[in-house]
Amino acid sequence: MARILIVDDDRVLCTMLIEQLQRKGYETDSANTLRQGLSLASEGGWDVILLDVQMPDGNGLEFIPDFIGAPLHPEVIIITGHGAADGAEKAIVGGAWSYIEKPHVIRDLPLHLTRALQFREEKQRFKSIPVALKRQAIIGNSSTLCSCLDQLASAAASDVSILLTGDTGTGKELFAQALHENSDRSSNRFVVVDCASLPDTLIESTLFGHVKGAFTGADRTQEGLIQHAHKGTLFLDEVGELPPAIQKTFLRVLQERKFRPVGGANEINSNFRLVAATNRNLKQMVADGTFRSDLLFRLQAMTIRLPPLRERLEDIRELVTYFLGKLCERYDQQTKGIGPDLIEALMNHDWPGNVRELYQTVEQIFAETIGIPTLFSVHLPQQLRVSLARATIQQGGKNNKLFGCSLPSWKEYKNQTELHYWENLMQLSGHNIQKACQISGLSRARIYQLLDKHDSPSSQLSPPTD
Repeated sequence: MARILIVDDDRVLCTMLIEQLQRKGYETDSANTLRQGLSLASEGGWDVILLDVQMPDGNGLEFIPDFIGAPLHPEVIIITGHGAADGAEKAIVGGAWSYIEKPHVIRDLPLHLTRALQFREEKQRFKSIPVALKRQAIIGNSSTLCSCLDQLASAAASDVSILLTGDTGTGKELFAQALHENSDRSSNRFVVVDCASLPDTLIESTLFGHVKGAFTGADRTQEGLIQHAHKGTLFLDEVGELPPAIQKTFLRVLQERKFRPVGGANEINSNFRLVAATNRNLKQMVADGTFRSDLLFRLQAMTIRLPPLRERLEDIRELVTYFLGKLCERYDQQTKGIGPDLIEALMNHDWPGNVRELYQTVEQIFAETIGIPTLFSVHLPQQLRVSLARATIQQGGKNNKLFGCSLPSWKEYKNQTELHYWENLMQLSGHNIQKACQISGLSRARIYQLLDKHDSPSSQLSPPTD
């Protein structure tokens, strides 16, 4: 029989639900705080979690991915005494099975629960069939990313239009490429159209092609990208940038899978699968009158939201390792080590540019540390170190990830960071002056200064061998 966990601070309601569920044969338990609920969920074995929104130690909607990421990946049903349209939307986007208001929970829960368990049983049978998903450079195994990969696997098995949403730099083109390579169309072309870079005067001929003499400079017939994508995948990147006139024309192409080249008399068929991507709010653009609602309906037969990097920080170490490996391979360098303080520092950055920004940061670090075998936080670009330092200062007396305690003064911060780096340097160099200089890039004079400052019996350096 299914196991159900109730996470709600209303003890009376918890008791009522436990009695109701146990009468039906379910095994149940309850938690009255999010922390307690997450602890119980992490122990595993739960099929469904009933999660309240307003909890003493936080908002339950913010922790839906954490509960779904528990062992066995339970279904989450939101129960709340303060129903709101925005809350319902956030629950569904976060991955919840359904959303029930508390005044109706005793009445409505059995039906929701029956359907959720039936869905779960079918999903488990489906997952028993092994699927080797081609991920290419989609790196990471966080619960939020794995949820997107599950959606990708489902989408690849069909031929519906897919809309990829997410901030700039989250990897929308990588996901589109993976959709293509895991689909039945993988042996045909994957055609990319960057809608943001196409000038209005050329976008029509670029998409639909043109015949010779259609306009000044058209000295030969040219196939359009839609025709190139025949039997393959057409990827419209930044689809929100399509001009209104082209939106209308492209809508008909989606409906009929036919188009007429510029200056042409005959229509051409193109059997393509459409994947579109945007970092803009297309619903708001529809409300503003800058994007067609009927085109949006056609684009979003299925929508996959790619999480920003700040929602998958646990993937940073794996991403950095992957990027460094690729750079070392490209420039024929030995594999570099990664100091724990570097990962800690990277996890304290907001990453507005997401994975793209992280790669650029790693590339900059690599370029400035040629010959240095291990990377530490001191090797971060100066502007990033300044940004992290400012963010740390702005935390006031609050706890923070970098120190795990109340915020130290700026002087204490510098001393702690320097001491941490020094201890790592001593360990890696075996307390040898020459090796310490090679690893850190510091002069011998500076090494001796640091030795005097952080002098301890274990810090005594051996003389250089040269």
